[in-house]
Amino acid sequence: MERIVERMDVWAAGIEDQPGALAGKLSALMEAGADLDFVISRRCPDKPGEGVVFVSPLRGDKEIKAAGAIGFAVANSLHAVRVEGQNRPGVAAELLSLLGKAGINVRGFSAAAMGGQYIAYVAVDTPEDAAKTIDLLTGT
Repeated sequence: MERIVERMDVWAAGIEDQPGALAGKLSALMEAGADLDFVISRRCPDKPGEGVVFVSPLRGDKEIKAAGAIGFAVANSLHAVRVEGQNRPGVAAELLSLLGKAGINVRGFSAAAMGGQYIAYVAVDTPEDAAKTIDLLTGT
């Protein structure tokens, strides 16, 4: 399988650091019809009692309206590229080495493998770096 590489908007929202807060945000998106590929959440170490959740993708007016109503917004400073392909030992190191050799600074990286496939999200600093990442990983 070839790599599938695409630019993705990542949406972010603050959450209270308490039981059920994340479930509430995700339930509201589910009720609006969202079929999320990516969810990551964490506490904010510099803000006790607060956390943040990142999701992708949101599609269509209904999902976007529901997301806005519960505090989600496109993370404009986060430029993400989704990469999918055949998993094998060392594939993440290879991807990141390609980017490093091309002078692309990775500000965040998340990946998971399942059933012989991997999906990775690469966050970079600028839209130009995202475009360069796509070109590099697709061989264009």
